[in-house]
Amino acid sequence: MNDTLDPAPGPLAGPDTLPAAAPAHTYLDGLNPEQREAAEALDGPLLVLAGAGTGKTRVLTTRLAHILATGRARPGEVLAVTFTNKAAREMIGRVERLIGRSVAGLWLGTFHAIAARILRRHAELAGLRPDFTILDTDDQVRLLKQLLQAANVDEKRWPARTLSVIVQRWKDRGLTADKVAGADGADYANGRAPALYAAYQERLRAVNAVDFGDLLLHNLTLFTRHGDVLTNYQERFRYLLVDEYQDTNVAQYLWLRLLAQTHHSICCVGDDDQSIYGWRGAEVGNILRFEKDFPGAKVVRLERNYRSTGHILAAASGLIAHNAGRLGKTLWTEGEAGEMVRLSEAWDGEEEARVVGEEIEALQHKGESLDEIAILVRASFQTRAFEERFLTIGLPYRVIGGLRFYERQEIRDAVAYIRVMARPDDDLAFERIVNLPKRGLGEASLRPIHQLARSAGVSLYRAAERLIETDELRPQARSALSRLIERLRSWRGALAEAPHPEVVARMLDESGYTEMWQKDRSPQAPGRLENLRELVGALAEFEDLGAFLDHVSLVMDREGDASEAMVNIMTLHGAKGLEFDTVFLPGWEEGLFPHQLALDEAGHAGLEEERRLAYVGLTRARRRAHILFAANRHRYGQWVSAIPSRFVGELAPESVTRTEGAMVRAAPGGLYLGRGGGGGGARRLMTERAGYGSRARAPVIDAVPVATRGAAKPGGYAAGERIFHQKFGYGEIRSVDGDKLEVAFDKAGTKKIIDRFVQPADSV
Repeated sequence: MNDTLDPAPGPLAGPDTLPAAAPAHTYLDGLNPEQREAAEALDGPLLVLAGAGTGKTRVLTTRLAHILATGRARPGEVLAVTFTNKAAREMIGRVERLIGRSVAGLWLGTFHAIAARILRRHAELAGLRPDFTILDTDDQVRLLKQLLQAANVDEKRWPARTLSVIVQRWKDRGLTADKVAGADGADYANGRAPALYAAYQERLRAVNAVDFGDLLLHNLTLFTRHGDVLTNYQERFRYLLVDEYQDTNVAQYLWLRLLAQTHHSICCVGDDDQSIYGWRGAEVGNILRFEKDFPGAKVVRLERNYRSTGHILAAASGLIAHNAGRLGKTLWTEGEAGEMVRLSEAWDGEEEARVVGEEIEALQHKGESLDEIAILVRASFQTRAFEERFLTIGLPYRVIGGLRFYERQEIRDAVAYIRVMARPDDDLAFERIVNLPKRGLGEASLRPIHQLARSAGVSLYRAAERLIETDELRPQARSALSRLIERLRSWRGALAEAPHPEVVARMLDESGYTEMWQKDRSPQAPGRLENLRELVGALAEFEDLGAFLDHVSLVMDREGDASEAMVNIMTLHGAKGLEFDTVFLPGWEEGLFPHQLALDEAGHAGLEEERRLAYVGLTRARRRAHILFAANRHRYGQWVSAIPSRFVGELAPESVTRTEGAMVRAAPGGLYLGRGGGGGGARRLMTERAGYGSRARAPVIDAVPVATRGAAKPGGYAAGERIFHQKFGYGEIRSVDGDKLEVAFDKAGTKKIIDRFVQPADSV
């Protein structure tokens, strides 16, 4: 075949009309010294460590413009890699405006787009035809299901979607089927995963298809097995530019290193302090080893921040300095110091949401736009409390990068189960759950149920009750449907004896729905399980399931005007690259942030990535950052006490104020104070709801000043002292660590708590 590279335009072409040509090099005039140094360093390898808000996009586009404007290379001799198509389109527009002419022929796009373009040129060498199909996730899973069936692998026990995730992880690491023995996931289907991977690849070739992971993997095979192909591209691309280098995976890293290994004219722009996607294959080590991979590399640090105030930057820098795996830089600004980062305690998640809601309303009254306010959460289940609160007070909001809580797949499924249990004649809900998880009740089994329901004028559930007493269905389907009907009756009967949250939790477990997500290996599965636990916990706020279902209907019916200003709610991962005037950071508690799953799975590396995530969250704020943590969380179906995140103690203390405006202090008798200080007065108090013991909202009681009942003495406790906690009762302090106490309670066992939520035993 012909390996000659033609000068065809890249995947993204420039606009038809271009602005007038810019005077020579004037595009460099607006850069600060470090930015200009990075743009003009055109010889040899270059690493640009671009801190948050330091103008990395401007540097990257100006450097590309400078290469083209100075004649160092023609557009077709430059390869520029971005992580999104949107970023690629924006970069082309900026470069053309800077140099005043078209850059048609430029190889600029995402890793996958460029790899696909290369693979189509050399498809035959990879055993494919140039018109190969790129499969999406659903097509991959469907093909894997066929292979599992052919190999007599029980798909219920070993889901095809799980195998799909495992295979894609291997491909992201550049591993072909002959190299995965002993790799993570190889034990799938009792060790048959490598053979299934090999069969999958053969099947893909047979149908002339690839998946997204194949695009880079086939490129690596081409480059390593066909030296002439690699040489052609090495000679063609005189300059390589890479954006967001800290987010590259192993396959992308190997691909870039092969292309740059002769001329070393590679410029990578990234921030090791913002590497937060390890869970999807990103390797922070790629950026940390750059100087070893390319000896003599120049490193330029962009540390001047144009986004945030001084206190926000100082707090964030103090936090990230605790990471050992970083190249090191310190953000600074010539702007004002601004407001100090605020730190507030709340009694629980609902109190946390109330405090945030009140502060947002106050900002709104001062003329602040809701569009410039964001709430950044570590886990998606946290959004529920804020959504509920904002709906109550009429504060418009949007959930960015995800669905509203009750719109999420797992919540819709769980609510459908609840609807059938509480209201058996709900046909839509019955159809949703009858074969979820799969019970062998497909379309053929449902057809007679629908026919009987129509002819007898009854609901699908009532028709199913009748059919299980006949021989209309196949024995296997009749048996599965009978078990479902019996379980629904059992759960419905249990409502008369047990609290409804407990029954729902049991229903999700016994139906197999919880287990379905426990077996799912996708990155989203842990979050889905957390959302289900949050749903079960939320049920305790309602008198019964009917009241809950009515509430859900009202929530789902409330749609905001897309054109109106709204508060932004999103996860910390989804906030990267965005910025807002005001940022709220709730849930800074051990186990939630840093997230326990990250610590369990990745140990110290997981902790450092969680700390980078906290750094990203703080640096999204331009003018205000408000961190909150709660003393109690309703999780896993019960109240659990929480201690502040270790990240709280790592913030630069001179830039943080521990505000009393949202402080909540424990008091005996199940009471707590909401807002202290001037103007707030005593807020409403709620007695504690323990587990599922109360089926209605706890009564609202007037505040009793703490001082009248024996005040807490933060920071004044010692080991051996007897104390009282309103939930756990009496106990003895085992150890003291700052404001954290380890207490052996007489009845509740050993707990870690905050000193401000206890009192001397003799004062009660």
